Amino acid sequence: MTADTISPWPLVRRGDQNHPVKTMQYLLKARGHNLTADGILGPSTDAAIRAFQQQKGLAIDGIVGPSTWSALITTVKQGSQGDAVRGVQEEFQFRNLSGDPGTGVQVDGIFGSMTDATVRGFQQALHQGNSSVTVDGIVGPVTWQALVSGMISG
Repeated sequence: MTADTISPWPLVRRGDQNHPVKTMQYLLKARGHNLTADGILGPSTDAAIRAFQQQKGLAIDGIVGPSTWSALITTVKQGSQGDAVRGVQEEFQFRNLSGDPGTGVQVDGIFGSMTDATVRGFQQALHQGNSSVTVDGIVGPVTWQALVSGMISG
């Protein structure tokens, strides 16, 4: 899949409170940063972003753009557990248009059969528009980018 067929990584910066801030916070937590995934990019999240950027040798600007997202994501699949899985699950809760957070994938950090089925359904929908998307239940760089960029709501 080429980069131009998937929406670009969003830019997230201090003061943001909308999607995908909470997902980014879960990914920072998965990388060992101690912060609360509250969906608000305040001073503590900004400090964690800058520390992460410094660790990875990236531009230390506090803005989560393509380079920072690419360094932040972690490939997860069925059997994975932890904050990176919570990030995937948060993306599907964001897409939950039922208005009932009790329906759909729960944000529990456990990549079980329901999360797997939801990921595969998302990949299948992506595959319809681009046959190079693999429907394998693995959330790697292409699936992460499609999730975080807000492609396909359900």
